[in-house]
Amino acid sequence: MTALAVAPQGAEPNYKRSSGTDPDPAPDKAKPVQREALGRSRGGLSTKLHLAADSRCRPLGFTTTLGQRHDSIAFELTLAQVAVARIGAGRPRTRPDAVLADKAYSSRAIRAHLSGRGIKAVIPIKDDQNTARLRQGARGGRPPSFDKVHYRDRNTVERAVNKLRAHRAVGTRYDKRDYMYRGTVTVATIWIWLRDPAPHPIRDTP
Repeated sequence: MTALAVAPQGAEPNYKRSSGTDPDPAPDKAKPVQREALGRSRGGLSTKLHLAADSRCRPLGFTTTLGQRHDSIAFELTLAQVAVARIGAGRPRTRPDAVLADKAYSSRAIRAHLSGRGIKAVIPIKDDQNTARLRQGARGGRPPSFDKVHYRDRNTVERAVNKLRAHRAVGTRYDKRDYMYRGTVTVATIWIWLRDPAPHPIRDTP
């Protein structure tokens, strides 16, 4: 799992309507919902693409959020999009053997979600989390299991991001609407799968 932040190009939109948020809202008005996945960061308007990929660097699912949102905010939503068709009869496989992610996804909620679905979590623990556990002594419990050898393959999702960024329209967002940008990412994903089909019917697992 990883997240890619891209900055849209083109003319600067109206300040008060750039992301659906009024900079000076009335006290009695609730904050409007962000609909176009356009957030504000130091670089300006940005969109974050949360991605799940298989061991052959092929995208399996993605979600778009505001550029300033945390990587782990869309973890469960992105993982829920993973569905690999089986050869022959049967429902698509939606539960991978393991999920490899960086420290940004090291939280109790994510580990509990993976454990509840029977998925192995290959996620390194954060330094501050490890320090807090050691400070508690015996009450801190055992550290989460971590397969260092398996974690070496996490670069596959980074390579999948590079494949998507090879398409300029994905790496640099030109679409105003979120659904149009997601369609652009979908087309790039199809292109990646067509250029790298599964060589053997047995290898149909994430």
